[in-house]
Amino acid sequence: MTEQEPDREAAELLSAAQARFREQRFEAAEELYSRFIAHVAGSPAGSLAGTRKRLARDLATAFNDRGQIRYLRVDFYEAMDDYTSAIRAQPEFEVPYYNRGLILYRLGYYDEALTDFRKVLALNPEFEDASLSLKQTILDKEEKQRRTY
Repeated sequence: MTEQEPDREAAELLSAAQARFREQRFEAAEELYSRFIAHVAGSPAGSLAGTRKRLARDLATAFNDRGQIRYLRVDFYEAMDDYTSAIRAQPEFEVPYYNRGLILYRLGYYDEALTDFRKVLALNPEFEDASLSLKQTILDKEEKQRRTY
């Protein structure tokens, strides 16, 4: 096996997963994302040295997209695990912070959601949905604190 073969196989898995995702064939996409993640995690470090930055981005994308599938299935905790893994793979990728923040907000964990939305805006001040979500979370947290029951 040459040094390029693991990269080609990984790229093919990710491309196939993204195609299934766009087709809304979520079960197939999830399986392919999982295979891609396992493939990248199991690759020897030396064979990936020249493409580490791209693979980190691709791995973060795979975790984020698989998280989206799990979110759509209402598997919120599994989705949050994937978003957290995406963040670990590429800490400057704002989208998984936003996605995790949305789940935290929905579950009523306002402080944690605020942290994620603020991180999104620190990374990308132009992320309008994050700005709106931050404002709504602040309002809902204040409303919850005003309730007397």
